[in-house]
Amino acid sequence: MCRWAAWSGAPKYLEEVICDPAHSLIDQSRNALSCKTAVNADGFGVAWYGDRETPCLYKDVRPAWSDPNLLQIARHVRSGHFLAHVRASTGTATTRDNCHPFTFDQWTFMHNGQVGGYGKVRRRLDNMIPDDLYRERSGGTDSECLFLIALAYGLKQNPRAAMTRAVHEAEVLSRNSGTTPHMRFASAWSDGKTLYAARYASDKFPPTLYYRQFDDGVMVVSEPLDEARNCWMEVPRGDMIEVRDGKVNQVTFLSDEKLVDA
Repeated sequence: MCRWAAWSGAPKYLEEVICDPAHSLIDQSRNALSCKTAVNADGFGVAWYGDRETPCLYKDVRPAWSDPNLLQIARHVRSGHFLAHVRASTGTATTRDNCHPFTFDQWTFMHNGQVGGYGKVRRRLDNMIPDDLYRERSGGTDSECLFLIALAYGLKQNPRAAMTRAVHEAEVLSRNSGTTPHMRFASAWSDGKTLYAARYASDKFPPTLYYRQFDDGVMVVSEPLDEARNCWMEVPRGDMIEVRDGKVNQVTFLSDEKLVDA
């Protein structure tokens, strides 16, 4: 499983999330505590928003702790809105195109989890992506596939409904043809103004997801970056949060009832 962190608020140096905390994202890339895989060394990526509408993206296949360019970028770049990810592959190749985050126009997406039996259902998932978006598919992961399907379902118009539908239909497909667990999903996506994050699983073991409100913004993470555990709020299974202007709105993302007739 992967680890990731996102910030929305006053401009902050990337290193304040990626490098500086005691349990920073770089530390989590080789010492994760809240997932099955302690080492997340199958690449990394960071996307940040500046003066332009579309994000800047830097990613590579090396472990996050061993890339000097990442450390330089993190030390000198400030952004009020950024998403960073360290990857542990669930089966697809370790290539740059398979590293998160994924971007399209102003949108950024990153994911921790899996579609169960992805190798069995991959072709059918790909067929759910319309031609104009399939041309944007550069890698081979289930994560990128979910992102493009959500875009096809109207992510720009309704970020919550589109992502819910994409995850729901991928789970139904896995239930019909794949293997358990059918869906594990802890994800963040953003248009550079609002940060969205959701937590869900088809079983009782959803990937972890937390957020913390600071005076100058909100941090959303796979696992806390420090020992102040009472300051980090866990997002319940089946819920999502919307972060904008330092405020957090928590709503239902996907409930078990959605799958009763699946």
